[in-house]
This record gives sequence, structure tokens and C-alpha cells, in this order.
Amino acid sequence: MGKITMRYLYRLNKSIFVLPILCLAFNAAANANTTKVETLQPQIHYEQLVTQRQVVDELLEQAVVFQKSPARVSDAGFTAKLPSNMESIATLLLQAYELEPYRVDFLFGAANANIYNGNVEQALALYKRVLDVAPDDVKAHIYLAVWNHFAKNEVESKKYFSRLESLSPEKAIALTKIFSTIDRIAQQPIVDKLDETLPPRSAIVTLGYVLYPDGSMNDILIQRLEKTLELANQNPNTLIIVTGGVPKNNKTEANLMKQWLIEHGIDNNRIYADNYATSTVENALYSRYALAKHGIKQAVLVSSGSHVRRGQTLFEIATWESGPQDIKFQSVAALDKPLAELQQIGTKDLMGIYRDSLSVLGLPMFNSGILQD
Repeated sequence: MGKITMRYLYRLNKSIFVLPILCLAFNAAANANTTKVETLQPQIHYEQLVTQRQVVDELLEQAVVFQKSPARVSDAGFTAKLPSNMESIATLLLQAYELEPYRVDFLFGAANANIYNGNVEQALALYKRVLDVAPDDVKAHIYLAVWNHFAKNEVESKKYFSRLESLSPEKAIALTKIFSTIDRIAQQPIVDKLDETLPPRSAIVTLGYVLYPDGSMNDILIQRLEKTLELANQNPNTLIIVTGGVPKNNKTEANLMKQWLIEHGIDNNRIYADNYATSTVENALYSRYALAKHGIKQAVLVSSGSHVRRGQTLFEIATWESGPQDIKFQSVAALDKPLAELQQIGTKDLMGIYRDSLSVLGLPMFNSGILQD
């Protein structure tokens, strides 16, 4: 048989073999198409998640810009953020909460920003919204008990406090102690001198005040140092703690305070300078360990008359946790107002004491990702 004939037969045999396989494949495909195939699909579009997260992050970033703004309003009792900035932070956090309705930290932050601005009723309404999400939230009950107590809504305050006793008895005990401490210190008279010599293991603690932009000391701070010098000369064996760490022109309050005291005759070895505290809350939280290390039993707090009550309250609360145990605090004022005028505590000052006491207790104003105290 010739080559052409053999090639033809080969192709014919191959076709006869392949054709049944093609038919089987076609029939299988036809049968498969009769069964509906359903793959698992995402419940939410990934692109939407990314966009939502980006929006929330952007809102928080804007809030941080307002929080870190150097613009301040200052007097001897407070160095505070601008009310308009705190209002903007509250607005941004509420916008973030609309996108993330389980993020009650946004509600807490917005409420606390309103507290900072003196808007207690608005803050109370926001704390209540937390309970709509988490009816047993301990922090919400603390805030509602405290700020209703401050606003003299005693029936409401007792309602939330009673629930707090069930949810967290130890927090309720701490809150009772805070109320008692604030009430006592708010009523104590302001004095500008010491009539007695301090006993052994005593300390003088002087709180800083914001420097000028060029790094020089404000007259308010110099007045506090003059009072410190007076007490240090009266009590030559006392430890001296100066605290303040907001840098201006590469200088901090505490370093300048220490230098000033040394230049006025105080031994360098008596003075500890805390160069890190950026608020009265941090003054207390950082300096308490120097008090503990030296086993101090009596401490005299020096600050402006409008500020000493808040400072003493925060130091007392801070040392409950760190010690020294049984330490006694008293305050001596550098007078920023006539002594008689300082005897009655103002609403703004009292609100600052309540707000900062909660921070020392472990309840910061802001605790949302990059937005922190």
C-alpha cells in the first residue's frame, strides 16, 4: 500500500477514536449546565470598607490637629485649649461615630470635649447614648454619676452610682473617696504662708506654668518660685520638687525653675526637676514617685491661688496607688488674686478638679487610636 493510502487510514482511525471522546465531553458539559452554581460572595464590598476606614481615619487626624494646636487661653488657674478647637473635636468624633456605631470611644471623647467646654448637659446626653449600646458599661456609669453629682442632679447621680455599685464595687468605693476628697479640698481655706516648721521627711512641690515662646519665665511662674524660696529657707532640710515639661525654645519650666532656685541660694542637691509633665495631671502622676522614693510623709504644694486646690486634689488621688501611704498634703498659694477672693471656689475651677480627677483615676478625655490625651 502506498504512503498516501497509509496516511489516510491513520487519520481515519484517529478520527474514529477521538470522536466518541468529544461526544462524551459535550454531554458532560450539557449536564453540568443544568445545575445552578452559586459561589460564596462577600457580604460587603471591599472597596466600601476601605473608603469608610479612610474617612474615619481622616476624621481622627483632623481631630488630632485641633487637639495639638498651640493656641491656648491662660490664666494662673488654667492653661486651656481654645473652646472652638474642643467643639471641632466633638463634631469630628460624632461624625466618626455615625460611620462606626459600635465605636463608643468616639461618644466618650465627644462627651468629654463638651465637659472641657463646660457643656455638662450635652455631655450627659452623649454618655447616655453609650448605654444604648452597652447598658452595663462601667465607664459610662462613672461619668453619669460624677457629672450629675457636679450638676446637683442628685437623684440621677445616685441612680447611676447604685448601678455602678453592682457592676464594679471597687470603682464605686474609689468614686466615693474622690467625692469626699474633692468636697474637703474645695472647702478648705487658701493660705499664703506656713506658720509651722515642717517635720522630717517633708517636701515642697512646686507646679510649673507655661513659658513664653522665647523660653523665658512668665511672672506667674516667678511668683510661685518666690513662694517656694520663702518656704525652702524656712525649712532648710526639705526635698524640693519642681515639675513642668512643656518645651519652649528648647527649654522646660522645671529646668528653669531649678536654675532660678540655685541662683537664689538653694543647694542643687535638694532639688529634683521633673521635665516631662505637660499638665497638672502629669505633674501629679510623674512626681508622686519622687515622693514615694524619698518616703515623704508631708508635702506642701505650691502654686497660684487659683490652682492649688486642683493640684492638691490630683496629688492626693495619684498617691493612693503609688504611695507613700498616709502622706499628708497641704497647699500654700502664690497669690494671683486677693486672698479673700480666693476663698470661694468658682464653678470653672471645681469643674477642672472633677475632670482631672477622673483622668488621674484612669479615665482619659480621649482614647481613640491616634487621638489620645
